[in-house]
Amino acid sequence: MNIFDKLRSRQAQVSSTPPDDAVAGFGTPAGVASKGSAKDLQRTQRTHTGPLPEHFVESVPVTEQQRRIVAMAASVLLAYPEEDFFDRLEIVEEQVAQLPAPIASDFGRFADWLHAAGLRGVEEHYVETFDQRRRCSLFLSYFAVGDTRQRGMAILSFRQQLESLGFEVPDDELADHLCVVLEAVGLTEGETHERAVEMLGSYREGIEVLRAALTALNSPYALVITALCKALPEISKDTAQKYIDLIRTSPPAEMVGIADLPFPTAQPSHI
Repeated sequence: MNIFDKLRSRQAQVSSTPPDDAVAGFGTPAGVASKGSAKDLQRTQRTHTGPLPEHFVESVPVTEQQRRIVAMAASVLLAYPEEDFFDRLEIVEEQVAQLPAPIASDFGRFADWLHAAGLRGVEEHYVETFDQRRRCSLFLSYFAVGDTRQRGMAILSFRQQLESLGFEVPDDELADHLCVVLEAVGLTEGETHERAVEMLGSYREGIEVLRAALTALNSPYALVITALCKALPEISKDTAQKYIDLIRTSPPAEMVGIADLPFPTAQPSHI
């Protein structure tokens, strides 16, 4: 049994013809505590301020299988450390040898810290980092719309995009949580996997903001985000500029009656 069979928490329903192609034609905005339940939304009032990193993470050549392993491993490691966390960590560690050395090293160093800290120590650090730090949001839509009324529509957009990949998100989970999106990347294959990677990659600037914040805090979780970034495509100049603009400004203020939303919707604007 492989990592995907052992670690999957839901059944991915992937077909050659996605159930809804409407979302596929739209772009994604610039820009995942636990697995992203509804109660997490109430405690996620965050802003993404922090120092601009000196450089972006360079991509490392990976196969589709290796990228799927990276995505699933990161999804597991970024979830809240519950009682079975170290059992799941053992499964992740078994897969490290299949990854390129630069990525395997990041996961290995993070695993070393986990074992040294113990479950209680990891829990405390997790809460302090992700639940009490505004700039360490694990919810991707936050980097596009902040805590505004648009957040609900942005989360709906995430759900629709994932469903277009044949990936169902339970009603009690928030579809914009990084762990949820990573699981979709880990469980999809072929052309559908490529689309999932493209979707995640379009939020690269938000992920880099998160990496920079974790690095500034000297959090070991920065290693997980760094490993993930290494498995993603090279960041484009446009994305880099968006990231610079994003890191230099605060999240969008509450906007009422705005005509153009900064995230895709399921239906074309003229309908």
